[in-house]
Amino acid sequence: MTRTATTCPYCGVGCGVIASVAEGTLGAVEGDRDHPANFGRLCVKGSALAETLGEHGRLTRPRVDGVEVDWDDALDAVAGRLSATQAEHGRESVAAYLSGQLLTEDYYAANKLFKGFLGTPHLDTNSRLCMASAVAGYKRAFGADAVPCNYEDLEEAELVVLVGSNLAWNHPVLFQRLRTAKQRNPLLRVVVIDPRVTDTCEAADLYLGVRPGSDARLFNGLLAWMDANHRLDRRYLERHAQGLEEALAAAREDDCSIEAIAADCDVDAERLETFFYWFASQLHVVTLYSQGVNQSSSGTDKCNAIINCHLAGGKIGLPGAGPFSITGQPNAMGGREVGGLANQLAAHMDYHTPGAIDRVTRFWTTASLTPSLPAGPGHKAVELFDAIERGEIRALWVMATNPGVSLPDANRVRRILAACPLVIVSDCMANADILQYADIVLPASSWAEKDGTVTNSERRISRQRGLLPPPGEARHDWWIICQVASRLGFGEAFDYAHPGEVFVEHARLSGFENPLDKQAEGARLFDISGLAGLDRAGYDALAPIQWPVNAAAPEGTARLFTDGRFATPDGLARLIAVRPRGPEQALSAARPLRLNSGRVRDQWHTMTRTARAPRLMNHRSEPFIEVHPDDAAQHGLADQQLARLEGAGGDYFGRVRIAHAQRRGEVFVPMHWNDSFSGRARMGGLFAGHTDPVSGQPESKHGAVGLTPLAPGWEATLILAADSDCEPVWRDESIYWAYIPLANSRRWQLAGGEETEAPRDWLAWAKANLPGEPALWAEDVGSGRLRAAGFDSGRLRWWLMVGSPAELPALNWLDERFAEAALDTPLSGDLRRRLLAGCDTGEADAGPTVCSCHQVGRKAIVAAIRGGDDDVEALGARLACGTQCGSCIPELKSLIEEEAAHAGTEQALAHEAV
Repeated sequence: MTRTATTCPYCGVGCGVIASVAEGTLGAVEGDRDHPANFGRLCVKGSALAETLGEHGRLTRPRVDGVEVDWDDALDAVAGRLSATQAEHGRESVAAYLSGQLLTEDYYAANKLFKGFLGTPHLDTNSRLCMASAVAGYKRAFGADAVPCNYEDLEEAELVVLVGSNLAWNHPVLFQRLRTAKQRNPLLRVVVIDPRVTDTCEAADLYLGVRPGSDARLFNGLLAWMDANHRLDRRYLERHAQGLEEALAAAREDDCSIEAIAADCDVDAERLETFFYWFASQLHVVTLYSQGVNQSSSGTDKCNAIINCHLAGGKIGLPGAGPFSITGQPNAMGGREVGGLANQLAAHMDYHTPGAIDRVTRFWTTASLTPSLPAGPGHKAVELFDAIERGEIRALWVMATNPGVSLPDANRVRRILAACPLVIVSDCMANADILQYADIVLPASSWAEKDGTVTNSERRISRQRGLLPPPGEARHDWWIICQVASRLGFGEAFDYAHPGEVFVEHARLSGFENPLDKQAEGARLFDISGLAGLDRAGYDALAPIQWPVNAAAPEGTARLFTDGRFATPDGLARLIAVRPRGPEQALSAARPLRLNSGRVRDQWHTMTRTARAPRLMNHRSEPFIEVHPDDAAQHGLADQQLARLEGAGGDYFGRVRIAHAQRRGEVFVPMHWNDSFSGRARMGGLFAGHTDPVSGQPESKHGAVGLTPLAPGWEATLILAADSDCEPVWRDESIYWAYIPLANSRRWQLAGGEETEAPRDWLAWAKANLPGEPALWAEDVGSGRLRAAGFDSGRLRWWLMVGSPAELPALNWLDERFAEAALDTPLSGDLRRRLLAGCDTGEADAGPTVCSCHQVGRKAIVAAIRGGDDDVEALGARLACGTQCGSCIPELKSLIEEEAAHAGTEQALAHEAV
């Protein structure tokens, strides 16, 4: 067995993991106790990494026009068609759309090929959807895309403000660090600012449930309050910043009274003033913000409104202080470093940076090749697909992302992809939605095979080390790009034999003509030239390190701007005049509800990886719509009923979850479900393509939707043996379906028909569409309810229940039966009863899984609480929940509080009755 230190491929925390491999199989993944991002902690997604591997469902051979070919033919096709497209339509007729799932070395090679040698500026990344506004805000304020903080600052702070960030679900390891910091320092306060009451609120000393889109108004009000109450750090401002008066003037254009700000943000005035006082009176303040701020048509202004308050109070460049944008993807920052955004060149140089085009051109020039860089920026993500629709871009290479799911107006994006003359897709998963539009498919390596580096949210570069060989003929992205470059005649500039060689070139470029004096002409803050001398052994052994890494900081840099000098020509930070704007998409009589979107705890992006671990499907197994009880009543909806959302470019079907955590007039949907896991549950189709005018980031938190019940004539649960290959005709026959992988079988939740239609003959349907004959069944013809099971050679092949899913038992026992080679036949009466029930004798449904690590359901937890285990430690001792990764602890606390309130209500009613 070998144990290898590598990096988790999920969120931007960038946790270190130790992976154990024996005989070519990944056996276990645990947190790396020596990695400074997580010190051994892992969330449930990271802990389940080994369960997501295997060759099943992987792309293993290249395809051209739907036909499997060898690599030479595939690479020749890519190079030939790109070259022909440019020859006929010009250099800018080709484009690339990349992903924060790529490693830095992949990104660097792609950026160099497209911008440097194909000469097209149209290369952008899905990081545009999550981080672009934070980047633009930092650049406007500091002169560089430079996160000033690190994770230790959460532990050093006196006040941590979380804005638009459900840290407990989206960055669980950081949330656990914050919880531990609060336990060690009782004086540390936490404020959560979010329209939804999320699990993150479990750590909050103060919660502000703001109206969506009102963040800039709130922080403008804070800036004005600090000025009115003499809380500005005038000395810091005079020495290190400019623009205060303009920023204050913009803030004062609105009524700056606490009452007016509270009314505009729809929060309690006293609580708002408490927040203002806490922020203004503490020096060591960290404001941690994420997609709730960024994903807005005014996201850049919201970021700068936050940064303004930190600069105005001198709360930056100190331990425990600073505006901290927390990234969503594992290598969103690494992609920005190498020029993965359409408005960048490479190594944090922009097109407008004086001398940058010439500098990069000279650096990339070889003995016989001179690159031809574009003169200006390319199209950002949403604009890029607009240009494809206009016919200006004729060829698109998509790497490791699903734009037909994640982009706004996603149904239109799919139509654009279908009409694009050439679509090339590099991906690792065979069920990625994008593949249906691909003319050329290139099988890429995935997390367990890739070798390179990533940069996390605190600027820390970590090695991702390959653990296993790629399956079949899958290859690394950097290798694919270099092979295409060679066939295009650029091989001399892409003559890399190892990702370490790509990284070293990237490091050299970061230091090329980059003075250590950051106010000197041509200076860039991003500088990892201290790593440019790494040989293969040094690269393989590279320990986590934060940039800048150069002669002045050979061991890296924990915090930026500690000397008060910023990456602007005069060294001064800029306060930006912010004028708040509301969401672009207006509400209407047809679409009266404000739509929010986001992640769930146990899933990642479009689920192509996390859904391979069945236990990660148990927390939220179907697409859902969270609705406030009042809105549910107004729209005639009950909990767990199916409903439809209608938005700007499409609709969304999901199960209603009634939640007091939702504000009235607002709904929430998850971002993860795609066409592989449900019909009509892609949230991207609900949002219009409104973008921030500075960053180009789409507005994915402020949609407008209508909500109506679905009224199917029937609902059914179908469970199939994992190796069944029957045609899933039920997808076309159902108005709603959701696919839920189990350990040994595949579960489908189905709904269809009309309320008024006669019950169908389900046994006849099963005989016609399912493998194996129905061997036992129980049927109520009048109501259309049925339970049945089918066998083949004594092996259970399918199980069907027609009826409400609320009647389902816990399915663990039934799932295990699908793993048996054969059941005892003839079936005994006892076994027949169990199979029809779908569970072992006396087994009850455990409810939705709360603790994914130990598969502990809600009902078991509630029973334990009612039995006297009324704190997290007692629940852990009895059920083991909350004792591994800790991600479920906020939900456990919520259940304890709910049960306490329920018990109090029952006592009051009993007393009243007496």
